[in-house]
Amino acid sequence: MTDRVVRLLSGLMAICAAAVLLLIMAEMARAAWPALTRVPVSEWLLSAHWSPSGGDFGLASMLAASLLTSAGALLIAGPAGVVLGAWMHLAAPGWLRGGLRTLQGLMAGIPSVVYGLWGLITLVPLVNTVAPPGAVMLTAILVLALMILPLSVLVTDAALSQIPDQALQSARALALSRWGSFRSVLWPRARAAIVSGIVLQFGRALGETMAVLMVAGNVIRWPDSLTAPVRTITANIALEMGYASGLHLEVLYLSGLLLLVAVALMMGLIQRGAGNL
Repeated sequence: MTDRVVRLLSGLMAICAAAVLLLIMAEMARAAWPALTRVPVSEWLLSAHWSPSGGDFGLASMLAASLLTSAGALLIAGPAGVVLGAWMHLAAPGWLRGGLRTLQGLMAGIPSVVYGLWGLITLVPLVNTVAPPGAVMLTAILVLALMILPLSVLVTDAALSQIPDQALQSARALALSRWGSFRSVLWPRARAAIVSGIVLQFGRALGETMAVLMVAGNVIRWPDSLTAPVRTITANIALEMGYASGLHLEVLYLSGLLLLVAVALMMGLIQRGAGNL
């Protein structure tokens, strides 16, 4: 009886979550529909010229900046998270392991605006010494990487903890080193869960607003260099939503819908790829 109730509640929760997502997408599509009918797709999707007062609504440069900063953060935090998580699981002393897990959990819960403030007062001046003005795409990538690193570590540690102890004991019986045990025994079993969990952080990085707004420079231009100031779509929405009206407001809704669709597509590809690992 208890199992049936749990299954029923789990199914209802899954249906509710899916319904909420569909309602959000439907409302965003409704709000963005006037822009879709009035602004050619070639203009808002392929143009990089954003000047609402002049009737130019190109989102391409901001979309590219969002994707590149998120991908750059993932390229840093993903491998680092796997290495740190594996070390914490296999080599860290027992008295240290618990403290590190607690610390990673605390770091994962820090508000993004705090990371943005830290980046503004620490990273921006540091990057400015080599790449003025300091508030550039590289700074945004580093801040985002720091934000998603704790969850990458915890995902790796949790995935490795699900592997039976017998597997690790067998590896040790074969005189494999810790690295050899991880590479030959643990990684093949935990790879799908680790990759899926880590790359899902791409969605968090892509949707981040405040931290990126504070350290990326907020210049609407193609992200053709790591040392160039850029503006992401989320930052643009936050900066302009308060005073936008008419077609300008509708295009901002459209940019939110575009971001939502991009995240959904990326997550679908990631889940499919992780399932094939």
